[in-house]
Amino acid sequence: MSSGLLDLLLVPFVACLILTGIHCYLGIHIVSRGVIFVDLSLAQVAALGSAVALLAGYELNSTEAYLISLGFTFLGAGVFALGQTRDKSVPQEAIIGIVYAVSSAAAILVLDKAPHGEEAIKAMLVGSILFATWRQIAEISIIYLGVAVLHFLLRKKFLLISMNPDLARQSGLWIRFWDFIFYITFGFVVTSSVHIAGVLLVFSYLVVPAVCAMFFVRGVAHRLLIGWGLGFVASVLGLYASAKWDFPTGASVVTMFGVVLVGCAAVKGLVGLTTRLPQKA
Repeated sequence: MSSGLLDLLLVPFVACLILTGIHCYLGIHIVSRGVIFVDLSLAQVAALGSAVALLAGYELNSTEAYLISLGFTFLGAGVFALGQTRDKSVPQEAIIGIVYAVSSAAAILVLDKAPHGEEAIKAMLVGSILFATWRQIAEISIIYLGVAVLHFLLRKKFLLISMNPDLARQSGLWIRFWDFIFYITFGFVVTSSVHIAGVLLVFSYLVVPAVCAMFFVRGVAHRLLIGWGLGFVASVLGLYASAKWDFPTGASVVTMFGVVLVGCAAVKGLVGLTTRLPQKA
């Protein structure tokens, strides 16, 4: 690749690395909680907020649009926190699915009346990470760093609720309150990420590295290391494919995450088959 092309891909590459760092960690929580699509649903709620801001006359990358999107995300966080109960007659996944479907439909209705609505729908789905700026990188880095510090300070509570919710209840933790705090921090990350990367890429960074890591190891630290490594590989290969064959950048990285997931699943299957084969005497 030419030096000019490398310069063009430098900012999205750094953005992908930053997305990998925070989303892989949060993804481990989400997958462990068994609410796989909460990130996709919350990302769609954030996109709905952006659509409302666009209809109100604000640019998608403006501060006003970000704040409106964040407000919608906080509402979604409250719904998901309240939906976490011991009563399994209505699974939380059902609530998550309903929020996603309604938010998607509402965003389409809003954008149908907004100027350049079709382009906005595409931007919300696959993002515009290729055109990310160093200023945006700095802004999301500050937000993600704040979330990371808070999660480090509250790691025992968050990890206990995610990994062993029954023990968390027995220990007297106020589950709904701490869930609300978790989803609020999660909302900050998702809202910021959707503005740069789009809904589909945010979902991929959250879920795929965590799922792949869980194929092979149990400890949180080991899952993080594997997830970060796989996120790095998928990002590099996706950006390379985008540059070499002139594919849309976001869609290219998302597809590469799918390839990585299939590869990890195949390796997991081969390892499992090998361990089941009878050993020679």
